[in-house]
Amino acid sequence: MMYTFCVRDKESTVYAAVAEVLETKPHWTERRRAVTVSTVSGDRERSIAGGTLRVNLVLGERNRLPFGKLGHEPGLKQLVNYYRGSASLCRKTKLVSILKTSLQCSCNDVDWLPTSFVIRPANNNNASKVNHCSTSRDWLRQLRLSKLHSDDREEFQACWEKTRQARQGSVWIAKSSSGAKGKGILISQDPAELVAFVDSQTEAHVVQKYIEKPLLLTGDRKFDIRCWVLLDHEYNIFMMREGVLRTSSEPYIADDLKNVTSHLTNHCIQEACAQNYGKYEDGNEMFFKEFNRYLQDRYNKSMEDTILPQIRHIIRQCLTVIKEEVSTEGLGYQSFQLFGFDFVLDMDFKVWLIEVNGSPACAQRLKSQLVEGIICLVIDRVFPPPSEPSSLNQDSEDASSIQLASFEKL
Repeated sequence: MMYTFCVRDKESTVYAAVAEVLETKPHWTERRRAVTVSTVSGDRERSIAGGTLRVNLVLGERNRLPFGKLGHEPGLKQLVNYYRGSASLCRKTKLVSILKTSLQCSCNDVDWLPTSFVIRPANNNNASKVNHCSTSRDWLRQLRLSKLHSDDREEFQACWEKTRQARQGSVWIAKSSSGAKGKGILISQDPAELVAFVDSQTEAHVVQKYIEKPLLLTGDRKFDIRCWVLLDHEYNIFMMREGVLRTSSEPYIADDLKNVTSHLTNHCIQEACAQNYGKYEDGNEMFFKEFNRYLQDRYNKSMEDTILPQIRHIIRQCLTVIKEEVSTEGLGYQSFQLFGFDFVLDMDFKVWLIEVNGSPACAQRLKSQLVEGIICLVIDRVFPPPSEPSSLNQDSEDASSIQLASFEKL
């Protein structure tokens, strides 16, 4: 049996690596979208098979996948590397909104999300446009939109005052809904400054209670935890057993909110701005085994006892909440997706969810394990490689050993 795949994502190093492995397998062949053909009248594009999406596997860019073209070829089994609608989890404002409104989560269940509010720029706030409608139908439509996309600035300011009076800390962080690489972020104690910052932007932001007392590493440095999570075509959740701490190069100074390298552990910021980048850990990355040793030596605790159970619980809850919205049940194609869940620990070893990345990069030393896991747990199960009857049991055992070695099923 021969299978075909196409690659429509030039940015993802993970899926590029998946494609490289598939190219080495005799039962897979790549179909490219188009080629440039020189003619008398000039260069023109000539589409070939991959351009019609008549392929078994699509490795595409999450925001540009033509989901409407999938699943319409009779007899053609298709798999795509993103769940349509997963932005509900990966856009910060949508994540906050869905966790607040989900019937499957009570407020007590979501005690792992810092207090969060969605604030929209004043010039792009649907609520402010309700009165500017020419017909009653337009007015009703805008009213419904305003409720779906509400602005929480008043609630935020009331909460800020309440936490300040209760001496629960007054530092908050504003984060762009789709921001990445440390862009669109402000940390401040001044609610007016935070709101003004959002109003100066072009898209909605989450304004979130800052974890002011994080657990620190040697050198009093802040860190966050990245876990890779694979959601397969049957909605099984697999977490990679190995993860990474992305560490700061500079001491954490709670009062110096302008020092981004002290507060933000994003690789791009640390590499570009920190004077001590790489001083403590190569590439500012600490892996779980080393972190577990640090916890045992300094606090007599382990990740398995104190941290990983919380992480597993948060991952399961998040993916359960969006299941109905992203399910491919009844469609003519199937999906899978790799997520990057980012967490922060406070001094009490409580785990807080910071964000979910729907197109995560991977630490270089873990990439081969991650790619093999994607192929073994998803692609080979949907498109079984050809095997001699006598080797079927051995193949199953090999697949299981890879699964147990690199991933755990939640």
